[in-house]
Amino acid sequence: MPIDWQPILLTGKLAATTTLLLLLTGTPLAWWLARTRHWMRHPIAAVVALPLVLPPTVIGFYLLVLLGPHGPLGTFTTSLGFGTLPFTFSGLVIGSMVYSLPFVVQPLQNAFEAIGPHPFEVAATLRASPRDTFFHVAVPLARPGFLTAAVLAFAHTVGEFGVVLMIGGNIPGETRVLSIAIYDHVESLEYTQAHLLSAGMMSFAFLVVLSVYLLNGRTNPRNRT
Repeated sequence: MPIDWQPILLTGKLAATTTLLLLLTGTPLAWWLARTRHWMRHPIAAVVALPLVLPPTVIGFYLLVLLGPHGPLGTFTTSLGFGTLPFTFSGLVIGSMVYSLPFVVQPLQNAFEAIGPHPFEVAATLRASPRDTFFHVAVPLARPGFLTAAVLAFAHTVGEFGVVLMIGGNIPGETRVLSIAIYDHVESLEYTQAHLLSAGMMSFAFLVVLSVYLLNGRTNPRNRT
């Protein structure tokens, strides 16, 4: 039975794009949450964590409203000549970024907080600028957090269903990702194809979880004694 590679390749493209954009946008947010004592710290952290507790369909519905032709973001993108983003690959990327945001921000925030104040105090005594301190002290010391965040974001995006179905629909070659393809095969009673794709996703998920455990175990100081 031939494997349908189109949703697999599209899912890989979506996961890679989402992971890269989340690392670029989530890193400064995680750094701010780890360093600030502003009163908005906890409300913003709660907003970041919302995808962990909200049903994916709720997130997808409100994204559909915001990005639709009558929503504020949809009106804005239309005025710029980009049209509306629902049921496009760009819309899938935005939905995936929202849904996977805590899987990037929280590991990075924990990694930054685990560094402690001493390395930054040393950098300050050497008159390092805030930019140099971040790129030459914080980022190298938080590298395990970056690796964990990248792995979790990629894997979580691969496994999305509710959000991508709501915001992207099921357009072959455009928004039909792996989870949607499995659902289609089951609905069509094509259990062999569904089994092949599902088994591949299960194997991938196991390897991801195992790699995270191994990474955390390798970087845990208690395991070095």
